[in-house]
Amino acid sequence: MFKIKCLNPIAQIGLDHLTEDYKITDDLNEADAVLVRSASVHDLELPYSLKAIARAGAGVNNIPIDKCAEEGIVVFNTPGANANGVKEIVLAGLLLASRDIIGGVNWVSSVKDDPDVEKIVEKNKSKFAGMEISGKKLGVIGLGAVGALVANAAIKLEMEVYGYDPYISVRSAWNLSKHIKPCRSIEEIFRECDYITVHVPLLDSTKGMLNEEAFKLMKDGVKILNFSRDLLVNEDDMIQALKTGKVDKYVIDFPTAKIAGLDGVIAIPHLGASTVESEDNCAVMAVTQLMDYLENGTIKNSVNYPDNSNGYCDNSGRIAVFHRNIPNMISQFTAALARENINIPDMINKSKGQYSYTLLDIDTPITPEIAKKIEEIKGVLRVRIIK
Repeated sequence: MFKIKCLNPIAQIGLDHLTEDYKITDDLNEADAVLVRSASVHDLELPYSLKAIARAGAGVNNIPIDKCAEEGIVVFNTPGANANGVKEIVLAGLLLASRDIIGGVNWVSSVKDDPDVEKIVEKNKSKFAGMEISGKKLGVIGLGAVGALVANAAIKLEMEVYGYDPYISVRSAWNLSKHIKPCRSIEEIFRECDYITVHVPLLDSTKGMLNEEAFKLMKDGVKILNFSRDLLVNEDDMIQALKTGKVDKYVIDFPTAKIAGLDGVIAIPHLGASTVESEDNCAVMAVTQLMDYLENGTIKNSVNYPDNSNGYCDNSGRIAVFHRNIPNMISQFTAALARENINIPDMINKSKGQYSYTLLDIDTPITPEIAKKIEEIKGVLRVRIIK
């Protein structure tokens, strides 16, 4: 029986995938795994029983990734599950930045009780006139699950689309419209585009990537959309760019005390993936990945350990070993099993950065004593008996 702790409400369609071998618990200290959306995990004491954390969403800044890796806790996310929902709100952001729809709607509310509202509207509507996005240049920074959908949709809206992503996957590249103009540098996006939308993860290398130096390269009156992470933009530099008119509109899905309410800012209350469909998709993906890991040791879409699968175990035993990515580890595992006269019919090892994950299928059931011998090998972080 596996026990699951939900730190946030998780869509029922996802929880419905859990079989009779699973139980939802309110006690984190007895949980085998955690399902989470936005709740912070950073300040929680993670029990040794915890084997995995599944984030029903893409961003994992609310989870202590490195700490989990050191303790052999696999952290999953659900890339692409909410991509369509985010794509649609980015398209809405493009239109909101181009036409003063929000200003016009708010103004109508202020005069709605005037008996001559029809005449007033006709007289004043020009104050809220904007421009069309057709024919304008859109720069898409990051062509992953969301960025690729945005770029393709913008082509269909007759925009001229520039794309930049030095780490684009083969799958994403194949799915891109042939009409998207690939850029060799991010500076080309800055110089050429009327609109810029950013779709990259928050890393040390991307934090504050839209800053004073970047704004200097951009066209006057550029419109910027940020539905990825607030810290991708240097807020102080953005505020100054808005004051000078270098940036005409800043559409952000992460309002902060500094930026919300400023002229030129369209602050949306983190609605990017807040659709019924996105939440359902993320829940199903998070739950099914978690189940496959707990039952078979399969890792898919982890942010701290490599993807690794050996399918369903047809052998008598399976053991999962979390260890550092250093020389001579595999030979020590096989030697430890050989000393116990245990054969290894199948084995698979994968690495990701400084961490590795090895699945060993053996022809006898694994005992705690055997697992302990492997766990004592220097460089091993955790051992799990799968079968």
